[in-house]
Amino acid sequence: MKNIKRNILLGVLTTLLLGSCNDDFLAEKQDLSGANEEVYKDPILGKAYVDYIYFSFLPANNAAAMTWDLAAGGAATFSQATDELAGEVNWNKVWITPGTNTDANCLNYIGTALTGSVPNNPYTRLRQINLFLDNVDKYDMEAATKNQLKGQLYFWRAWQYFDLVRLYGGVPLILHAQSSISSSAADLQIPRSSSSECIAQIVADLDMAKSLLPGKWDAANWGRITSGAAAAFKGRVLLTWASPLFNRTDDVTRWQAAYNANLEAKTLLEANSFGLFSTGGFANGKAWGDMWFTEANNPEAVIVYGFNNVISTPTWKNNGWEKACRSKTVGGGGSVSPTLQIMNAFPMKDGKMPGVSTANPYTLQTFYKNRDPRFYKTFIYNGAPWAYSEDPSFKQFTYNWITSGTTLKSTETLGANSSGVYLCKGVNPAASNNTNFQYSGTDYMEMRFAEVVLNLAESAIGINSLAEGRTLIGKIRERAGIANSDGAFGIADALTRDQLFGAVINERKVEFAYESKRFWDLRRWMLFNNDYGTCTRLGQTPIEGMRRQGLYFKAIRNGANYVGTADPFLPVNGVAPVADRNPSVYPTGITTYDAYLDYFYTNFIRVEVKDNLEATTPTNWTFKWYNQYYFFGIPSSALNTAPYLGQTQGWSGGATIFDPLK
Repeated sequence: MKNIKRNILLGVLTTLLLGSCNDDFLAEKQDLSGANEEVYKDPILGKAYVDYIYFSFLPANNAAAMTWDLAAGGAATFSQATDELAGEVNWNKVWITPGTNTDANCLNYIGTALTGSVPNNPYTRLRQINLFLDNVDKYDMEAATKNQLKGQLYFWRAWQYFDLVRLYGGVPLILHAQSSISSSAADLQIPRSSSSECIAQIVADLDMAKSLLPGKWDAANWGRITSGAAAAFKGRVLLTWASPLFNRTDDVTRWQAAYNANLEAKTLLEANSFGLFSTGGFANGKAWGDMWFTEANNPEAVIVYGFNNVISTPTWKNNGWEKACRSKTVGGGGSVSPTLQIMNAFPMKDGKMPGVSTANPYTLQTFYKNRDPRFYKTFIYNGAPWAYSEDPSFKQFTYNWITSGTTLKSTETLGANSSGVYLCKGVNPAASNNTNFQYSGTDYMEMRFAEVVLNLAESAIGINSLAEGRTLIGKIRERAGIANSDGAFGIADALTRDQLFGAVINERKVEFAYESKRFWDLRRWMLFNNDYGTCTRLGQTPIEGMRRQGLYFKAIRNGANYVGTADPFLPVNGVAPVADRNPSVYPTGITTYDAYLDYFYTNFIRVEVKDNLEATTPTNWTFKWYNQYYFFGIPSSALNTAPYLGQTQGWSGGATIFDPLK
């Protein structure tokens, strides 16, 4: 059992059970401003209240945490609206009339009209935060404890407002609990503040949090927000504000503010023993691969979501990522299917891109050879080792053969995932399948120190400190285990500001693959299409018009497709029809499994592009992007109740039009 996770969630349980003296104030979502003074006096109850706020922001039980996003309704739909995962969702398909204010075409994260119960949505969370901040100073809780509680809530208020602003632009700024959660009183009719006003308030809240929080918590409170986390999040906020989504004129003062914030965050975190995870060394990506499974005092974990490795309860959550990623062959869900586009984004081991590197030539047939060490810690392809507790030597075989005509049969009789390649990032090689990987306690680092470094790198490039930016990108590549053959870990040719911006975006694409970051990077740099010229500037491939792809691994014999009913590589009575896929004795001259796998691919496997991941009609479906999605519209369900909000520019409906760039 992991103490901090248990303690935080037991605090939630304490809060939920306060009905004996407080009328179930959270279970019933009642007004806390008058009847629950003990919350503001008693440190235990105050902590329980704050823990409930954490709980309301965390992924749901058994959610696939690494692709989970609160604003996406907890699903992976934002990742599906990128080049990371396939699938048609509301923000990549054709609409008859784009930009209408229908709830499906908009994004209803901002909230809907209240019904008989109060949902866990942005403005109910903000109300709960404001209630505490409004009232706690009226009572005599010990100052040091009170300040730590307040600091955490200032952080979460900033977090919530930033989540809204990066989606919609400016939103109503409500900094005190309103008089009622159900009346139509005038104080509820708050129009949208400008984006710049919202950013200023977010920064102010983060500065307040930074001033009230410790640089590091004790072991029992591992996972709580620190002053360094508040500073790092401020760096993320100001980097977004400096990016083309909000900064269309490339105002360098915004880049300077982002640089200052990110430099402060890096310095503060390092002073409190945070940094790039390095245990095990940088060779072959050892440190990078191991950091997911080091929890208490992990220096990489700036903001971390904790999970428990026991049977879940209403207050103890498991991480569903392990089960979602593992193949059905070993008891997993097999529901995460990485794309060829993201695999191709990973450089070769010299840091050069596939097809560019001369030292490490790339072909589709040998796609897995001589890659960035992170490639092998992120993807599981046909024949790759994929250990788990009960079988440390397990190898995942996912190939097809022709039984007759064009009919394919698969090794995975329980069903394969869609793309033919699996994800192993954040999947624990020591996990047990005795409960089908159901109760994973692997934490998810929502913000890693690596992001702080790359945020600083991008900000440095923004202020034309190009050498500094290149050096910082190099630090991430060095930790990954990339060879330094050109003196810059493969990016020595990136010389101009835009080339280095492109390099940092490419690095984020690899370093944070499948960590719910790609959607936000594409939006803030406006890279879904080239309508704003940013794809050309940064050397990026637009997402619009893309068909996301996977791989087929087809059995061959003597250079031709193998045809037969039997698995060509699975021995029957000790003999396989073609070759043993995992022999106990290797052929002459081969002494390692890696060498045998090369031999296996060369002689018995044909690698082909799989172009049917987009399981939609028509079969020639391609990704569609509308520029209105750079700032989402307010759905009709909200506008009908609150017409004073105003509709986002570019969307229909609403009495007034709101400009998100102001």
